[in-house]
Amino acid sequence: MSTLLPEPARRTAAWCVVLLLVAGVAAVAIWLFVTFKAAATPVLLALLGTALLGPVYRWLLKMKVQRSLAAGLTCAAVVAVVGGAVYIVVRALMDTGDQIIASLKQAATDLSDHFGAAGTSLDDMASNAKELLGKFGGSAASGVLSGLSVVGEMTAMAVLALLLVFFFLRDSDRAMRSMRALAPRGTADIVEAMGRRAFEAVEGFMRGTTFIALIDAVCITIGLLILRVPGAWGLGALVFIGAYIPYLGAFISGAVAVLVALADRGFVIALWALGVVLAVQVLEGHVLQPVIQSRTVQMHPAVVMLAIAAGASVAGILGMLLAVPVTAAVFGVFSELRERYPEGLAGSGPPRSGTSSGASAEGPASPASPSSPAAPS
Repeated sequence: MSTLLPEPARRTAAWCVVLLLVAGVAAVAIWLFVTFKAAATPVLLALLGTALLGPVYRWLLKMKVQRSLAAGLTCAAVVAVVGGAVYIVVRALMDTGDQIIASLKQAATDLSDHFGAAGTSLDDMASNAKELLGKFGGSAASGVLSGLSVVGEMTAMAVLALLLVFFFLRDSDRAMRSMRALAPRGTADIVEAMGRRAFEAVEGFMRGTTFIALIDAVCITIGLLILRVPGAWGLGALVFIGAYIPYLGAFISGAVAVLVALADRGFVIALWALGVVLAVQVLEGHVLQPVIQSRTVQMHPAVVMLAIAAGASVAGILGMLLAVPVTAAVFGVFSELRERYPEGLAGSGPPRSGTSSGASAEGPASPASPSSPAAPS
């Protein structure tokens, strides 16, 4: 029957089958994530943490530290650093949160005087900011450990993710050998290369985003302090957290900073605050992003926004945070396939070897890490 169809029709039908298979696999993966969110969320967070902490673990191994001890010291270091950072952020938000909310209410009132009903909705949103944040936080953590409070759920998830980070760091070489052993015969090399490329993309995203978020937060905080905008430290903390949600997070945190400046310091200072935010965003988009993340998988902004929207629909704020690194991993896998099969997956020639920076020509992964050491820092 296929010979009765013209060649374009057969190609279109083949691509439709491929798209349906991909959509089916993606739907099953999302269903499994939602169903087993209590287990899947710590695993994904642990993978992100492993990608971020890989250089520290490898440095300890080079210093001849035993593998288990190196993984334990790395986890202890991240507990100290993350704990201190969380304390600083929470303390800054607690000290300046009421002031920021009051400033937002005042800004909404001023806007309502000029724009009527459009500003009234902003005033209502500012008045209920704490309740909205509580609802968003509850939806992000719902289903992790039923019956416990949100704080207990987040603590349990963080502890489990930390334990998984320890095992992922210590047993990375075993994981890669297991992946090669489970791969169908003759596909071990390509499976390993895809795994390495996916992990390399996540590693580059996490390390690059953290560094960029720190620079953005420091620059905007300094600018707001110079302009004497109230709650500058808390606004800087919001900028740092929001940087992990590309585009949308920077827009929201920047808008909050400008509104606070408008309410407490007037229109002129608000314009200066807007200039500071825009200058930092230009610095990020034209200098930091190309330099820091030039060797990772590059995604179009439209793809990033669609990934964020899809993640939010699946798992709320947590899905927004996880959507971009997961998408980066998928793009990494497709980049590896495109480099190995330049003529297409159905091409007649054998796969091209040695084209991927993540592929290994020496068999199993090194004990150091499942990622390539060439990932950007």
